[in-house]
Amino acid sequence: MKNFILVVSLAAILFSSCKDEKVIKVKKTEINGVVQKGPFLNGTSIGIYELNDDYFPTGKVYSSQIVDNSGTFQLKNVSLVSQYVQLKADGYYYNEITGQNSNSPITLYALSDIKNKASVNVNILSNLEKSRIEYLLSTGLSFAAAKKQAKQEILNIFSISKADISDFELLSISEDGEDNAILLAVSLIVQGYRTESELSELLANISTDIRQDGKLNSSSLGSLLINDARLLNLPQIRNNIETRYANLGMTVSIPNFEKHIQTFIDNTTYQFSKNIDYPEFSTYGENILYGEKTSFSDDWSSDWNLSLAANLPKGASLKIIIKGGLWSYEALPNKPVNWTISEYDFNLQQQTFTATESGKNCDLIISFEESGTYTIEYYENNSTIPTRTKTINIDVKYH
Repeated sequence: MKNFILVVSLAAILFSSCKDEKVIKVKKTEINGVVQKGPFLNGTSIGIYELNDDYFPTGKVYSSQIVDNSGTFQLKNVSLVSQYVQLKADGYYYNEITGQNSNSPITLYALSDIKNKASVNVNILSNLEKSRIEYLLSTGLSFAAAKKQAKQEILNIFSISKADISDFELLSISEDGEDNAILLAVSLIVQGYRTESELSELLANISTDIRQDGKLNSSSLGSLLINDARLLNLPQIRNNIETRYANLGMTVSIPNFEKHIQTFIDNTTYQFSKNIDYPEFSTYGENILYGEKTSFSDDWSSDWNLSLAANLPKGASLKIIIKGGLWSYEALPNKPVNWTISEYDFNLQQQTFTATESGKNCDLIISFEESGTYTIEYYENNSTIPTRTKTINIDVKYH
């Protein structure tokens, strides 16, 4: 029995030394903050859940609502048994990428030690670190140590290095500064061109993946992040955010998020898999954009046609320039689908075909006037130089 008591006592001492934090009761006359993916909308519910000294909910909740479209909330006269709280926000938000309000609500969380904080925010970074912090706490780490470790592990996912970054729940996308720029960059990468349900699923899957070892081990999840990061229209996004806050009557300083997105694109090991698809055959005929095929027959006496076809993922852009001769495309009855077409340049002997809208298929019927060699230049995803060039040989038959 003495040995048993000794073992238990020793374990308690070790756990206590790991925890190494004094739990205190907290009384706040006011706690305020903002909830952001983009800014959450009027009517969003916000709750502060009291945690005990073992970081479990006591059942006590302070509830409020966001009362404007900037995501701001306020809670008064908060009395807690410890300084540790969980925040939960559920509502609609402004999507900085589409420039529209979300179609469905999402839920975001934050964990915080509010002993020395009068303001606590809820955002994508605070949500991403939550499950990892909870796991580290279960191993005996102190709250401060768990937060410090989880922050760096989250940043590593996005190829970002900043040892002294502030607690995530102190950051805001509408304020200047390096830390806030990181928050906005990660928020945009995670949002991408996803629906609200797709975003919620991605956040949940990342949280599950990193919970035990702090690393994103799923290559498919990593590909989801880099896929949309490479397709983001950063100038348009900045304009969307600035316009949104201006319409709310707010003067804000949007941080330099662009460089952190570019850092992620340049340094991540995740594989891009959201490629534009060029099918071998389309609804209109055999596709001259397909793969490495370079020889095509254009028989004017048959019902067989050649086509210009591409299937674009959401966020993708495409411009095709054909050079080297004369051709025509059918306007009616089989009109072009999702192509915006320039006038033919007789001096350069070329014409430009630009995908009108991402996330849709492009198709048209194209006919060549004479046999010969033609050059096709592909400009994918806003590239200013050809991402690919191929030369095709056309055999025209009139009988």
